[in-house]
Amino acid sequence: MTSPLEQKKIKITGPSMVTANRTWDGAVVYRTGQNGWSTELRDAAIVRTSDDARALLAEGVADDVGAIGAYIAPVELKEGGKIGPGNLREQIRSEGVTIDIPVPA
Repeated sequence: MTSPLEQKKIKITGPSMVTANRTWDGAVVYRTGQNGWSTELRDAAIVRTSDDARALLAEGVADDVGAIGAYIAPVELKEGGKIGPGNLREQIRSEGVTIDIPVPA
């Protein structure tokens, strides 16, 4: 499998962010402008160019202790500065699991 950092052509067609999964519990996290991770989409660093996206991705991939599987994903900027998922995959990830998880009695 090709590493995200080895992708030569990262094409950004709109506002984007870097997302991954937190290592200790698998939660969806977003790379922040302070070089950390947040479970809140509103805290995500938003990039608009391929070079900025590549740099943000490199930072996220390097932090393989805090999160794994980092990749670039689109976001939608809404009225009032709110950030929303930019595609169906990110919509599903932002809302949590899509099945009931069995809980032992």
